[in-house]
Amino acid sequence: MSEAPDLTLADVSRLEDIVDKTALTEVCRSFFDLFSIPIRVFSRDGSLIADVHETRAICTYVNTLREGRPACSALVADVKNIDPEDGPIEHPCFTGAIYRVVPIDYQGRRLGRFVIGPYFPAELKQVPGSLLVLDPEIDGEKARTALGEMPRVRKETAERLAAHLTRILDLIIFSGHRSFLTSEMHVASVRESFRSLAEKNAALQEAYDKLKELDRLKSNFLATVSHELRTPLTSIIGYSDMLATGIAGDLNAEQAEFVETIRSKGDHLLALISSLLDLGKLEQGRVQLSLVYVDAAALLDEVAKTVAPMATQRNVHIDTRVEAPLPRVKADPVRLRQVLFNLSENAMKFSPDGGTVTLSVRGVELEPDGGGDDAMGLVLMAAPQTALELSVTDEGPGIPDDEIERIFDAFYQVDGSSTREHGGTGLGLSIVRRLVDAHGGHVWVESEVGHGTTFRFTIPETDE
Repeated sequence: MSEAPDLTLADVSRLEDIVDKTALTEVCRSFFDLFSIPIRVFSRDGSLIADVHETRAICTYVNTLREGRPACSALVADVKNIDPEDGPIEHPCFTGAIYRVVPIDYQGRRLGRFVIGPYFPAELKQVPGSLLVLDPEIDGEKARTALGEMPRVRKETAERLAAHLTRILDLIIFSGHRSFLTSEMHVASVRESFRSLAEKNAALQEAYDKLKELDRLKSNFLATVSHELRTPLTSIIGYSDMLATGIAGDLNAEQAEFVETIRSKGDHLLALISSLLDLGKLEQGRVQLSLVYVDAAALLDEVAKTVAPMATQRNVHIDTRVEAPLPRVKADPVRLRQVLFNLSENAMKFSPDGGTVTLSVRGVELEPDGGGDDAMGLVLMAAPQTALELSVTDEGPGIPDDEIERIFDAFYQVDGSSTREHGGTGLGLSIVRRLVDAHGGHVWVESEVGHGTTFRFTIPETDE
């Protein structure tokens, strides 16, 4: 296992971590081409990093001898394991050749060593006795001829070559170390960024889980409280109706007015509770749609008649527009009626005296979802999907651009002050969006301050 570098001290412990083996081999190749002297570079643990050599005739010949092969293997093992603690070491070969082992140090740390040789000392004039007695079958003349092919180097020349190669390796190591540190710092930076991002993601996930749990508790609370409130409220409204009809005796004008106020506020509170229950069911996904083919024109007319009394009371005119032909779509008529009623009631609430609320329906073709470049061809070949587009338009004050993104949020109102002119709970539009989403449709707003607002939503055609 390699030691991790200490980036704060710009430390490095492994030669192979900072030196490009290919580049190092090319340097050794150039050295060999110039001087014909083999060179090998080892890491601190003895791993061979670069090796450029040619098998010499004397080595080939000695390895053919019975005693020569094991002698060569033992010599190579000895040279490989030499650790030149105090500087370069010359290690003799039984052939008379020399191996020069030079340490590779960097920033006071031993990173490895390189071995030059074997080469023949220029001062040696005859075949050494150690070679001639190596094996009884050795041919002295053949050995002398093979030794003649060995490169001859003077001692001072060998020292200069080793020093020169040491300086070259220092430059290679320095350059590699700098690149290595840059890479490690980048990796450390990426790792730290990833760790920071992972911590933030974990914190966000924890916050999301808490908010999700709070939202679930809120929905359960609203559903429970709303259900428990509706039962006694129904009784209040019922007894108010009985008092108003005189079942408990005739009421004077002031008493009748009080009873009517109780009944009116009770109806308003019951509508609020029903909205809370609907919202809770929609949030929990417990609303089941009963899909049938709907007559959109008839549904529009029915909603217009339903809100007519309220429109008369507010002095608002109701207009309906149907652009035939209309596609046949499946929807839940009860829920679709609820969407239109909520939008119409909202439009009348913000319409000026004598204004007009327009309910419209037409057929449209939906824009296909490209799904990315890979799906573009499929989109071009796909048949367009048709849908009903229903809209409710008023002539009210309009909605500022910075408020449009939030108007579908539960309990949000454009005028949220305690002195707001228009009443309401801020649940109607949230319910509208969830019911349209449940049908696979889309709802949006077009508004201009001072020129009214139009709510549009689509109900797409579904496959059989």
